[in-house]
Amino acid sequence: MGEPVRGRHWRVDNDSRSRRQARRAQELRGAYRATALSTIVPAGGLFRVNRRLAAAILAVCLLPLGYLAWNVVRRGAIGSVLEHGVDRDKLLLVLTGIIVTALTWVVGIVATAWGTRPRPMERTDRRLFSAFTAVMCLLVLTPAAFAVNGVDIQRQTLKEVLTDTTRAPTTVESKDPWAEIPRVNLLLLGTDDDPDREGVRPDSIMVASIATQTGDAVFIGLPRNLERVPFSLANPLHQVYPDGYDCGDECLLNAVWTLAEERSDLFPGDPRPGLTATRDVAEQITGLSIDDTVVINLSGFQQLVDAMGGVTINAIERVPIGGKVVNGRIVGIKGWIEPGVQHMDGYHALWYSRSRATTDDYSRMRRQRCVVGALIDQVAPVRMLARYPQLAQTVADNVRIDIPAADLDAWADLVLRMKDGRLQSLPITNQVVNVGHPDFGKVRDLVQDAIRAQESGSGDPDPSRSPTSTPSGDPTDQPTDVPTDEPTVPDDSLADLGATC
Repeated sequence: MGEPVRGRHWRVDNDSRSRRQARRAQELRGAYRATALSTIVPAGGLFRVNRRLAAAILAVCLLPLGYLAWNVVRRGAIGSVLEHGVDRDKLLLVLTGIIVTALTWVVGIVATAWGTRPRPMERTDRRLFSAFTAVMCLLVLTPAAFAVNGVDIQRQTLKEVLTDTTRAPTTVESKDPWAEIPRVNLLLLGTDDDPDREGVRPDSIMVASIATQTGDAVFIGLPRNLERVPFSLANPLHQVYPDGYDCGDECLLNAVWTLAEERSDLFPGDPRPGLTATRDVAEQITGLSIDDTVVINLSGFQQLVDAMGGVTINAIERVPIGGKVVNGRIVGIKGWIEPGVQHMDGYHALWYSRSRATTDDYSRMRRQRCVVGALIDQVAPVRMLARYPQLAQTVADNVRIDIPAADLDAWADLVLRMKDGRLQSLPITNQVVNVGHPDFGKVRDLVQDAIRAQESGSGDPDPSRSPTSTPSGDPTDQPTDVPTDEPTVPDDSLADLGATC
């Protein structure tokens, strides 16, 4: 006899249920795969259920990627980053592009999950699939959020760093913005405006004269204790000191800033008379026309070095941490930085650059050039990017740039050229001039000799004007072949920046 009808119906229902479960399981696996594909490729898994929507989402996401590719082809990867990184309007465009792309990408993920999921779904499967979709959305939104934060930090940094200047841009809009400008001169000032110090006194004064086509540069270091510095006829302080800033040991180069701030009545309408006067004096000393200025607060130098991950320096002399001279005695020394190659954090690099309790201003100038050269040489883009938020905050708090915003793109391009150029240092120390009665004509000749030597490719200035180990104006009768126990005086002639330590 045949099997009972009831048993046959039960088996058929069971087989149908199994086939439905297998089909739903297969559809669910397909939905997982499609949603994952839309996470990797915008709307990649959506094409199987809605081609028009998928194509629209893909087009919106590819538009900024196409713009990026066009810029990379046009200017290279680094050049494209720098072009946009120094322009607040372009950064806003990038910010908008990131947000629109990320949100559109997420819409593609959600639409894929919704369109490919099996119906109906068990509660457990629905919860797991929803959690998976959320994770896929986060995989897109998380890096986008970091990118948005980074771009916003850069926009805020530019807002804080750039000073309000009405000066017209120096460069021109062309393939090479420096094509008609063979050389540009930048004044670099390191100031120390601690709360317990009256006024702002630049402790580090340097003029960078840069050949725009090659990136070669001469860094001219000016001593803070230079006396009798001249004011141009256009400088209001010339009315007070027509023969130069001459009133004894208190009238030093680094006091010009405070002098101008105290006599701000002579600079009507000028919001920064100290910077204006210091810039004018630097031009009179070097004979160079200063194009732009950068002011760095030295109290933030420690944070800057720490943000860069420290710096490796070959310490050329033993210098104290802390300490000052009181009534002819050195007090307050907290420790020592010993000679030799060592990796310094910001605290020790700052003291190595600033300490002069047991040395002098000229030794400090040499050590500052050493640190500057080491920092330039050891910049690591990947490490800097990883530490960017901390670095940007430090720059925003401690750096002010008197460069028109329209010139920043060109300056960024020039910095890239300098990475491949020859960087040299010309310190104007007591080996070059008698700081109490300086011969500024000689200083200007040395500057021009250094620039001509670099442009000619020799890198060596006119030997007839090279500084010796004897301070200018102090004769000596000692034969050069007589042995002496005196320590060798460092040669402060023109030299490669990296060779200063």
